[in-house]
Amino acid sequence: MHHALKWYLASAVLVILDQWTKALASTYLPLAEPVPIGPLFNLTLVHNTGAAFSLLNEAGGWQRWLFIVLALGISAFIGVWLWRLPREKRWVACALALILGGAIGNLWDRMMLGYVVDFIDIYYQDWHWPAFNLADAAITVGAAMLVLDVIWLKNHRHADGGRRLRG
Repeated sequence: MHHALKWYLASAVLVILDQWTKALASTYLPLAEPVPIGPLFNLTLVHNTGAAFSLLNEAGGWQRWLFIVLALGISAFIGVWLWRLPREKRWVACALALILGGAIGNLWDRMMLGYVVDFIDIYYQDWHWPAFNLADAAITVGAAMLVLDVIWLKNHRHADGGRRLRG
């Protein structure tokens, strides 16, 4: 069995969890009405036709197709990268699996609904971070892991005489 298959499975599990939480939010939350959960945290159902942070949300509809094409291309690129990645690059594989699962989760929404379901609302006083979902969080964590690998772990590999760290 190819080592990438377990990472594809992890991405698939993430897509399932993402879609399940979005279905729960869509079923039980009123649209655009915050439901307080605790300090600094609401659940607020939002239909985002734009990109991250609602970029191009009011663009008139063409952005849906742009984001679908971009997500398909990026997902294919990451899928091939993951397949070709050496077995010992588990840290990078995990990062790519998170990004892939998140991208597919949001792609599914765009293709099936025409928008992405967001519902996690983090705030402080009157300032609110743009609403997001599990897929967005996975993409963010995966991207941060890739940056960490390039900047920090790469420097430690060089300081270690060129030996690669496992992870």
